[in-house]
Parts: sequence; C-alpha cells; structure tokens
Amino acid sequence: MSNPPPSPPSLQDLRKEIDAIDEQVHRLLMARGDIIDRLIQVKKTQEVGSAFRPAREASMMRELVKRHRGILPLDTIESIWRVIISTFTYVQAPFSVHADVSVGESAMRDSARFHFGFVVPYVAHFNAQAAVDAVAKSKGDLALVSAIASRTPWWNALEADGAPKIIARLPFLERADHPAALPVFLVSRVADDAMVTEVQMWSVRVSGWNADVARALAPLAEIVAVPDTAFDGAALLISVAGHDFEAIKFALIEAGASVRSSALVGSHATRYTVPSGGPARS
Repeated sequence: MSNPPPSPPSLQDLRKEIDAIDEQVHRLLMARGDIIDRLIQVKKTQEVGSAFRPAREASMMRELVKRHRGILPLDTIESIWRVIISTFTYVQAPFSVHADVSVGESAMRDSARFHFGFVVPYVAHFNAQAAVDAVAKSKGDLALVSAIASRTPWWNALEADGAPKIIARLPFLERADHPAALPVFLVSRVADDAMVTEVQMWSVRVSGWNADVARALAPLAEIVAVPDTAFDGAALLISVAGHDFEAIKFALIEAGASVRSSALVGSHATRYTVPSGGPARS
C-alpha cells in the first residue's frame, strides 16, 4: 500500500519562513552597514567629498537585471537597491540632490526619490542653471537636469577645469513603463577613477545652426540644442558613444555649420535597455 503524499505546509509554517528570511535580510543590511563604517575609517571618505561611484553603480544595476528571477517585479527590486546604495553612499559622505523642476516638478521628484530615496535631502530649483550652480558651490552634492531638452545651455558652466561634470544618465535601467522614466543627467564632482566613460559628453558652440544641420547630426548622436536667437548659432550638448568626437565635428562642418569651440564636460555609461520581456521568470 503506497504512502499518502505529504501534506502541504500550513500558512503558519510559510509565514515563519518569511519571518526568518526577513530577519536574515535585516541582519545582512546591518552587516553591510558595519562594512561601510569600516570603509569610512579606511578611506576617510568624509574628508574628500562625494562617495558617489557612477561606474560601480551602473555595473551593479546591470548585474541586478541579469540575476533577477521570480514573481517580484523588477521595479521593486531596482527601487530597493537604489535606496540601499544611495543611503549607504549618503552615510559615507552626506550630500543633497538639487533638481531642475522646470521640466515638471512631479516627474523630477519621482526620479529623485526613486534613485536616491527619502533620506538624501532634496532641493528643488526653477531652472537647470540654478541646480548646477548649487552643486558648483558644494563639496559633493548632485544635480538632476533634463537629458532631452533645455531652455538654457547650463552645460557651459561645466567646461572649466575643476567644474562639476556630467557623471551619469538616469535611469540606469531603461524599460517601458519605468516608474521613474524621466531621462536625466547627473552632475557632480567625483574621483576620476569612479567615472564611466562609455559615452562622452561634449559642449559645442556652433554657427550656422539650422534644421538641416540638426537632421544631419540626428543619426550620429543624441543632442540637446539651445539656439542663439541673436545670431545663427547654437550651444549644443552632444552625447558621443565610442569616443569618436572628430566624426561629429566633421558631420557638422559637412552640413554647413562652423564649430566655434568644444569642451569635454563629462561622461556616462551606455544606456542599458531591459528587454521587452523583462527578466526571466523561474
């Protein structure tokens, strides 16, 4: 006579398993905090400014997508990790996030809170230039500004030696229906070895700017343009993948524009788009 199949676990048993996992997660977070405390002592992070590491964070978020499985939405996992990373970064060296809300206050606030949580102070500014100026006067603050449009060429202030630079493009993980989908640049001062240089950001001033030049450049690079209403020029912020800026300059000249000046004003990781199907489900 065959033995009856084992009875399924009770709700009480399953809840005990969940409680045990929750306790492990909490203990691991506290252990992470202990390591960060030792890191502060070893690196003396609070004496050198921002502890933000865009190259490391971009890599961490990509690995998160690769290993994620199961029923828990990627939105939830990403937001949890963003809060963990940003809060521990803040613990190492306190900073504020200065946001340009001229592109929409609710969207910018959602982006800031999703990526940096509620512990990091949030400061709203009425334009991008004010946000960037606040960062320039700080020790290690960050600025969030639109990555797709601007009313003023705020990036001109990043050209000087020692000025803050563009260090990241958020969100790190792009996908349809992202809860913080607003494309933004992150501007700050960080150590050179913390930068990721897959995409270079160039501030370019041109004369002879018109719709034909813009169309010629569109297939080659992402551009934010602020035309000069007094002349036929424009201030451009150009994203150049592969470090081939000379090809962009050649395309501008071929299209009839003249390059008056150019300066490297930062860099960021290549845009990482999560496949439409999302992470695999186990």
